[in-house]
Amino acid sequence: MFAFIRGELITVSQEEAVVDVSGIGYRLHISSGTSRRLPAPGSQIFLYTHYHVREDAHQLFGFLDEAELQLFRLLLSISGVGPKLALAVLSGLRVDEIQEAIVSNRPETLYGISGVGKKTAARIILELRDKILKIQPAVSGKVGGDGRSLQLTEDALAALMTLGFPRVLAQKAVSGILAATPGLSVEELVKASLAAIRNNP
Repeated sequence: MFAFIRGELITVSQEEAVVDVSGIGYRLHISSGTSRRLPAPGSQIFLYTHYHVREDAHQLFGFLDEAELQLFRLLLSISGVGPKLALAVLSGLRVDEIQEAIVSNRPETLYGISGVGKKTAARIILELRDKILKIQPAVSGKVGGDGRSLQLTEDALAALMTLGFPRVLAQKAVSGILAATPGLSVEELVKASLAAIRNNP
């Protein structure tokens, strides 16, 4: 029903944004990733939307890019996954991290997300792996052609989790460091990730 929405951002939180379109305020549910990327209130914004209808509620969801919207809809296609859980998955990891976890069959990456248990993580991978490979073939090449990076990431995550950090928190720190500074050793990556976690509690 709604393909997108363009207007003035009135308020934003980690879970919601209110957008004024010609004097009408639209409340949209958003992921924390979208929330962090939105400009300050008063700015003009453009969001792709998904309109979800249930017997007891009509909800509008907003996304900054089509990739996030597409993954949200794929998650909704899984039995037992509703919009709240789908949004939680998108809030837990970046779209590319979720895709890589699914394609490379790493359910442990997903069940560190709040609300996602082992069975749900396994079901997400089982039902979405082939679909993601069809729509995002580059993900397969990235996963298969960069084994060293994946091993480096897993080694660093294991070290951080041994120190008591939750996997989701460790994953965010490690991914951010690797994106900014590729070519680090495991020891350097762990140290930099620890510093990032401590500087952003």
